[in-house]
Amino acid sequence: MLAGSADRILREVPNDAVVLDVGGWADPFERADWVLDLMPYETRGLYARQGWTESRAASPERFTRDTWIQRDMCDRGPFPFDEHQIDFAVCSHTLEDVRDPVWVCSELARVAKAGYIEVPSRLEEQSWGVEGPFVGWGHHRWLIDVSVDAIEFVLKPHTLSGRPEYHFPAGFWDRLDADARVQTLWWRDGFTARERIIVDERESDAYLREFVAAHRSGGSRRARLAPGRRWRR
Repeated sequence: MLAGSADRILREVPNDAVVLDVGGWADPFERADWVLDLMPYETRGLYARQGWTESRAASPERFTRDTWIQRDMCDRGPFPFDEHQIDFAVCSHTLEDVRDPVWVCSELARVAKAGYIEVPSRLEEQSWGVEGPFVGWGHHRWLIDVSVDAIEFVLKPHTLSGRPEYHFPAGFWDRLDADARVQTLWWRDGFTARERIIVDERESDAYLREFVAAHRSGGSRRARLAPGRRWRR
């Protein structure tokens, strides 16, 4: 999670609010009272062990072994919370990994009054050399578009690495700042999520190529992110 976003949550979410972190295993948000993830409590914190996390003020974990829910978040079973039982939900760098992000979003909107989502930007996911000699992150399933109150998922096609007009060249990603590498959605009272299913080759070509063409001229400029709204219970 961006350090600035974590700081904003700590400033604006009251101390007595109930906070849920969905998918927080690799870098759990210490302010969370509950964490829901496939991986076990004992193995949490991979990113910190590897030195990959962006620095933020250290604080004790509010969640415990008893409030760590180990389960498959895409199993189509409701999260174990009542409607709007959670005051604020965090889901950071998780939706791009899972097989059914639309379901996860629907449960976030059901159980929480408000929340924060962070995912890779298409500037990052369509860049050559992020992780190796290919485009984007190898384990990510989705290209994602975020607007003010909505999030849309497109299955990542294999053609990304094979056609130069579908991705940004080597070196482009290195020039992006931290904010441009992600998209954020601050939401309250729900948001919408859907999968955009593309079956027509021409539509797929336009979706990939036109995004790259529109941003290449801007070089390393920041991505235009959805505006955040101050959160109140």
